[in-house]
Amino acid sequence: MMLNCDLGESFGAWTMPVDEEIMVYIDQANIACGFHAGDPVTMKNAIALAISHDVTIGAHPSYPDLQGFGRRSMAMKPPELAACLQYQIAAIDGLAKMQNAKVSYVKPHGALYNDLMKDVALRRTVMTAVYEAGKGELALMIQAHPEHAALRAQAEDIGIPLLFEAFSDRRYTDDGYLVSRNKPNAVLSDSDALKQAETLMDDGVIISESGKRLALEVDTLCVHGDSPGAIAIAENIRLALTRRKLGEKHHYGSDNE
Repeated sequence: MMLNCDLGESFGAWTMPVDEEIMVYIDQANIACGFHAGDPVTMKNAIALAISHDVTIGAHPSYPDLQGFGRRSMAMKPPELAACLQYQIAAIDGLAKMQNAKVSYVKPHGALYNDLMKDVALRRTVMTAVYEAGKGELALMIQAHPEHAALRAQAEDIGIPLLFEAFSDRRYTDDGYLVSRNKPNAVLSDSDALKQAETLMDDGVIISESGKRLALEVDTLCVHGDSPGAIAIAENIRLALTRRKLGEKHHYGSDNE
């Protein structure tokens, strides 16, 4: 299981300070492409940081929504949305190539990420746009869900690989989606985020908001760079992943760490 983080989300005078500190703990960096956050300098610097830490680079495109940080749904015609996504992917891929690196996958951001999980037609638009942008070589990172077989079948029909992602720091609904950030307790505390990550590592399940056990197929865990305590969460999850690779189970709270 890998660990990823949404990064490169500074914009102009607005600075998100976690990029450099968190990069040492993660395997994959989802770098904002300018439509919800990020600017050319921020993107270029985030790419350089990822390269220096041997972290895989992913594009993190969104609806064109700087004012709303990409967290507002937008009604866009499929050709318009596809062009917006491909524009963003091309921008970060071009900056990566200038540093002798490449973009390996695409993770949609915010409202677009949530919307495509529930809308088959929208998901096809996104999948097709990613396929065209990468000629089938770019993976699409989407939310791990109990209905993973249907998601994989749709991706195979279009010709792109999927990376299934679960969230350490977000609460889940009983039907396997994320609790809206507009609701209280949608974002977990540091300790609860680690417990949720450990349950996934050990049992392959998420415990929903009402206590339901949801079995998930997970390739990568996400820590949001804008979450309180993001660096501490990432550090603790990295320790937990390393311990399991070494064959040790060491649950949070079992000693004085």
